Amino acid sequence: LFFSRLIFGTLYPAYYSYKAVKSKDIKEYVKWMMYWIIFALFTTAETFTDIFLCWFPFYYELKIAFVAWLLSPYTKGSSLLYRKFVHPTLSSKEKEIDDCLIQAKDRSYDALVHFGKRGLNVAATAAVMAASKGQGALSERLRSFSMQDLSTIRGDSSSTVSPSVTVRTSSKQSQPKPSRSASEGTGSSGK
Repeated sequence: LFFSRLIFGTLYPAYYSYKAVKSKDIKEYVKWMMYWIIFALFTTAETFTDIFLCWFPFYYELKIAFVAWLLSPYTKGSSLLYRKFVHPTLSSKEKEIDDCLIQAKDRSYDALVHFGKRGLNVAATAAVMAASKGQGALSERLRSFSMQDLSTIRGDSSSTVSPSVTVRTSSKQSQPKPSRSASEGTGSSGK
């Protein structure tokens, strides 16, 4: 049942709407626009009626029959509903609907700006927290470099030495550090 409604209620009218737009036939175009307006209202109403009337015998079959009635060139159901009910109702309530839509648009923009600011504040706070927690590790890493290490890295990057040589150089320089601390340890024990 779902697939038949999908095919006949959506894909079939979509294809003929495409043909109406392609041929620029105003009469067909208006016919399919009326159908889509009625179908949108039907789909909206269906969301609520499915909750309360799904237990009704042949409910889904009646919905398919209704869509077929809307589509039929003999009954012209969508044109009939549009001209008798939808157009007069929308014409009489058009100003109120437009005002409500403008207010909703303004409220949604304000809400978007408000939540956007809150999101940026949360992100900034998280970034500051992460930076402050990571600052100790960063400062320790920077303290591990001596001025000689930094000058060697600068000298290696300006020359045409490959990166593998830089790695070897930095590892050779990191080896004397334990020996210096070992000599300091023996020097302090000698005192």
